[in-house]
Amino acid sequence: MPAKKLKIVVTRKLPAPVELRMKELFDTSLNQDDHAFTHEELVAAVQTADVLVPTVTDRIDSKVLARAGDQLRLIAQFGAGVDNIDVQSAVQRGITVTNTPGVLTDDTADVAMALILAVPRRLHEGAMVMENGTFDGWTPTWMMGRRLAGKRLGIVGMGRIGQAVARRAKAFGLQIHYHNRKPVSPRTEELLEATYWDSLDQMLSRMDIVSINCPHTPATFHLMNSRRLDLMKPEAYLINTARGEVIDEAALARALKSGKIAGAGLDVFEREPAVSEDLIGLPNVLLLPHMGSATIEGRTEMGEKVIINIKTFADGHRPPDRVIPAIL
Repeated sequence: MPAKKLKIVVTRKLPAPVELRMKELFDTSLNQDDHAFTHEELVAAVQTADVLVPTVTDRIDSKVLARAGDQLRLIAQFGAGVDNIDVQSAVQRGITVTNTPGVLTDDTADVAMALILAVPRRLHEGAMVMENGTFDGWTPTWMMGRRLAGKRLGIVGMGRIGQAVARRAKAFGLQIHYHNRKPVSPRTEELLEATYWDSLDQMLSRMDIVSINCPHTPATFHLMNSRRLDLMKPEAYLINTARGEVIDEAALARALKSGKIAGAGLDVFEREPAVSEDLIGLPNVLLLPHMGSATIEGRTEMGEKVIINIKTFADGHRPPDRVIPAIL
C-alpha cells in the first residue's frame, strides 16, 4: 500500500508552480480565492492538517494552537518573519516551525534602495505632478531634493538584508553606518566600509538617511518612537522595509507634519492592511503596499523552501529552516 500523503492546508494563494508541486506531493487544500483566513478558519485548519502553511497575514497565536489537533506537527511558514506565530507555544506542543529565510534578501534590498533614492529626490511628488497635469515647465528652484552621494546612511539591523542594502548604497556613494546587536565581522565591515555604532541614539542623531532592516521582536516594538524620531536631523529621511511595528506610526506622522524629519518611505505598516490616516496624503512620505518581496522569482523560491522543509520533515529529518525560539 502507498504511504498516506500528508494533509497540507495552505492559507493564501501561492504562485501556480508552487501550488502544482504541493498538490503532486501532498494531500493539499488550497485557498482558491486568496481570502485572509478568519480565526475560526485557522482553528479548523489546525484541527485537520498535518502541516499548516501560513503567511505573515495569519495570526497563529496561543488561542489557535490550543485548539490544534494532535496530528498537527509542522507549521511551514511562507515567509521569513515569524512574529505572527507564537513559536514558543508551538514548540511546547511538539509542533515544529519553519520559515523561508535568505531568498528575499535581494528583492527587499532593491525596494529599500528604491525608497532611499525616491524619497530624498522627491520622485513621488514629481510623478504626482505629472499625473495631475500640473507641470508648468522647468524652473531653477522647483522640486529640489537632496543629493545622495556623500550622505550618511544608518542601517538599523545589519543582517542579510541590511548588508545587501549597504552594498547597494555604497555604490551610490553613501557612507555606511550601522547599529546591530553586535558588530559584523571585520572583513564585512572592511568590504562595506561600514562604521559600527553601539548606541542607536547616537547614530540616529548623525545620519542623513535611516533604513530599518531589523526583525520585529518584543525588543524592537516601537524602536523608533517619538523620543528617537526627535533625535533625527530635520533634514533626515526614514526608510522602513522590515516590519511596521518597529515604528510608532502616530509619532512618525507627527514628526513628518511638524518638519522634525524631512520625509519617509514605508513598505510596511504597524496595523496592516490598515495605514494610519495621518500618513496618507502627506507630500513627504512615499507609501508602498508591502511589496518588498514581490517578485516572481522570490515568491517562487519561498514556495520551494516551504516544500523542502515539509519533505525533509516528512522523511524524518530536521528541516533546514527550523525556527529556534531561543534565537528569536
